Amino acid sequence: MTNSKRDGFGSRFGVLVAVAGSAVGLGNLWRFPYLVGNNGGAAFIVVYITMAIVLCLPIMISEFIIGRRTQSNAIGAIRKMAPESGWLSIGIISVATAFMISCFYSVVGGWTLEYIVKSASSGFLVNNSNTLSNAFADFTTSPVRPAVMMLIYLAINALIVSAGIKNGIEKYAKILMPTLFVLIIILAIRSLTLPGANEGLRFLFNPDFSKLTAGSVLAALGQAFFSLSVGMGCIITYGSYVNKKENLINISLTTAIADSTFAILAGLAIIPAVFAFGISPGEGPGLVFITLPQIFAQMPFGQVISFAFFVILLVAAITSSISLLEVVVAYFVEELKMSRKIATLITFAVIGIFGVLCSLSLGELKEITIFGKNMFDLFDYTTSNIMLPVGGLLIVLFVGWKVSREDVRDELFNGGAISFKKTLFGWIMLGIKFLSPIAITLILLNGTGLIKLF
Repeated sequence: MTNSKRDGFGSRFGVLVAVAGSAVGLGNLWRFPYLVGNNGGAAFIVVYITMAIVLCLPIMISEFIIGRRTQSNAIGAIRKMAPESGWLSIGIISVATAFMISCFYSVVGGWTLEYIVKSASSGFLVNNSNTLSNAFADFTTSPVRPAVMMLIYLAINALIVSAGIKNGIEKYAKILMPTLFVLIIILAIRSLTLPGANEGLRFLFNPDFSKLTAGSVLAALGQAFFSLSVGMGCIITYGSYVNKKENLINISLTTAIADSTFAILAGLAIIPAVFAFGISPGEGPGLVFITLPQIFAQMPFGQVISFAFFVILLVAAITSSISLLEVVVAYFVEELKMSRKIATLITFAVIGIFGVLCSLSLGELKEITIFGKNMFDLFDYTTSNIMLPVGGLLIVLFVGWKVSREDVRDELFNGGAISFKKTLFGWIMLGIKFLSPIAITLILLNGTGLIKLF
């Protein structure tokens, strides 16, 4: 099942930064802080990290197994392992999910570009939430500028992906990921030195589980899936480019740790600052684009800090969105036999069209709704709360019950080249076959109201 002509990662560090980059993104900086604010702070973080390690790690390992075993795109991989079977739905769901997330994710990526421009101009930062809120609303509901920024953002991603794996995704991930961590650590230190930041620390690290609801648990599950890039074909696709000598368990653990660490750092960079200036942490999706600029306006060197923050946001967004784009491009290249450049161009065009529609759904097309949601919210809700958990569930069921234990063991331990204890393999299979599927199923059923757990 090998393909010597395929591009691939050139080094272990390249694998780690690319996969970690896929995980670390807007989910950590844009989504995570306001979900923490809306769902009880530390208690939500505990549930989120538990979901990431206990439920999502087995899915990530399973995706790596599928990808590296077949060295194929998400659909081609399942076709090789289970030809002419219903399991092919895993690949279809993965590619469809990556496509749908790319459409609304690119819109938010365009917002980060706009706010980098705004931060570089004088007069942007004002200590007035109404002014900033109106400015954000005026921009996001505009019919032209957010769509243009979204297309520019998408074009940057397309240029990276069109260069391939080693010379594109890996090359830029090696630069972007270390830069990202250095910048967020500097911003977190600045936030923690603000007067009154201790309240934010208590909110982040003193859990009150009475504040958790069924919705909070479902949100934590959706965030864990969204943030770790599982269930959307990214790990299958990236796994297919991983050398047979690499340790998949170590890569998976490192990715989960890096993602959770960055999420905590994002919380430390944002939540203490929010409390320091007496603003509610539950400001919702506008926290990053409305509340934080108000805080930056009250800080010494606020304009510099604002510019640095939105650069961080852009870098984080790109490291994730190139992995989403690669899922679709890899499908076009391998299944439809296109050149990488043509496949990337077509992917850019199609996602661009739907991205424009997602952008317009916040303004000019806001009256057009499906199931009571505009296109942006529909794509966000459907992927995070339905398609990602369902896709992840199917993946662990496939590896746990369809793929032979011998093949799983062979891929995890590199044909015996990596020494292991039988108990370790037993625990991994327990998570893949039973723990992860059962927990995800119960949470999904509870979230849809079919059963009542809490």
